[in-house]
Amino acid sequence: MSVLRWVTVILLFHLVYSGQILWRMRDHVHKIQQARIKHTSTAIPKKGTIHQPLNHYDQQNDKTFPQKFFVNDVYWQRSDGPVFLYIGGEGPLSKFSVLFGHHVLMAESHGALLVALEHRFYGQSINPDGLETETLRHLSSQQALADLAVFRHYISQRFGLSHNNTWISFGGSYAGALSAWLRGKFPHLIYGAVASSAPVQAQLDFSSYNRVVAYSLMNEAVGGSKKCVAEVKAVFAAVEAALLMGNETEVGKDFGCCETPLKPEDKAELLQSLADIFMGTVQYNEEGVAFSIAELCDIMTNKSEACEQKEEAYDRLVKIVAMYRARENVPCLDVSHEKLVLELSNTKASSSYRQWLYQTCTEFGFYQTCDDTHCLFSHVSTLQSQTELCSRLFNIPQDSLPVRIDFTNQYYGGNRPQTQRVLYVNGNIDPWTELSVVWNDAMADDDRVILIDGTAHCMDMNTDKSMDKPALHQARKEIERRVATWLKSAAWRHKLHRSSRRDAFELNASLHGHR
Repeated sequence: MSVLRWVTVILLFHLVYSGQILWRMRDHVHKIQQARIKHTSTAIPKKGTIHQPLNHYDQQNDKTFPQKFFVNDVYWQRSDGPVFLYIGGEGPLSKFSVLFGHHVLMAESHGALLVALEHRFYGQSINPDGLETETLRHLSSQQALADLAVFRHYISQRFGLSHNNTWISFGGSYAGALSAWLRGKFPHLIYGAVASSAPVQAQLDFSSYNRVVAYSLMNEAVGGSKKCVAEVKAVFAAVEAALLMGNETEVGKDFGCCETPLKPEDKAELLQSLADIFMGTVQYNEEGVAFSIAELCDIMTNKSEACEQKEEAYDRLVKIVAMYRARENVPCLDVSHEKLVLELSNTKASSSYRQWLYQTCTEFGFYQTCDDTHCLFSHVSTLQSQTELCSRLFNIPQDSLPVRIDFTNQYYGGNRPQTQRVLYVNGNIDPWTELSVVWNDAMADDDRVILIDGTAHCMDMNTDKSMDKPALHQARKEIERRVATWLKSAAWRHKLHRSSRRDAFELNASLHGHR
């Protein structure tokens, strides 16, 4: 097959939201966080299910689905204590959402009731036919916000809450965007919102993701260097050249592939899997994934003890992949595109791949392409290649995606939202910062942005650790200060409201007394 033919076919079959390795690394971070606290928490939260309308905006549709939630009332001051709402994102919700994290520590300080709601169509919050394409049309951020509004009403009734119980929402990544949007769309229900690493700007071609990856791998403060970036770029060119020259069998063995990447689409999967190791390392730097930026760059620049002298960049990448597989207990790299399509087509699957892909097709984009010169990886990762599965799996025309993404930004305000009491928290080495709010509004009453130097995705949501950077410690203190300020402001408003009602009652009684 000619080089031109090989590249053309890859453009039609490349994996959508980056590769399977990046998704696996994300799941691994969550598992590590849960493992750390299994032996430190003795509280047992209440688990429940609320039956939500399948479509909040169609009164003729009486279908429902079960939605899981957790409640922790250990710290709650029952009279007028606040309510801290943890919002679930694109995956299963764990009981640890109300047992562990920075928001839980703040709940203890403020006597808050902790509640958490799983996102519709993820985890256990789904009907048996929930992954059918026809049913997936009820999966959207708008429906998710309506779920949260109904859940707030349900909790208020169940626990006898009133307007004196101030609600603050918390979320990270996509759920961070939901936290911001919930405050924006339902300001009468949510008094303040913390949005960590929140990509509030939908973007079809998210090529700037890989631009930040390159910047972070170059950042000496976190262990990167210019030499590291140069080596990474050179080694991906070398791997791509080896595949172009017909050395698929050797390359497949070198990187421990489950099958030889003979088909163009399988070669693309391999290249994306290799890129995912670097992308995931940057996104989750020092959060428990296989490598940190510092270790990865030490190996790529031949500084690591794991490297032999005069080792070629290609051999160092082979070593990195072998180390990744050993540390993550991955027997081999699955580079079969056909298997991936079958998995994404499975309407009975227990993973979250299919649902999130659907949301990227219908609302967000977020396709991490390699279309600009800053990208270090294979340039076969284009927008065309990444959106092909939208039409293949869901019959969503590729040319309809720009309109869908534009609607999302028009509906929520993108990264220039006109909202108050929303705190956007980001780490400056996190690629998702590109789609968040990273500047303060000159017209707003207070600052709305915390940008943490040298910090990755959602790290502010964890509790303090001794090895955390000083900037991260300081950011958590600032979040605590902001939440405390909101609660004081809400308490003052409640007091003023009660005083006004009392004055009105007394005036009314006085007027009646003079008749």
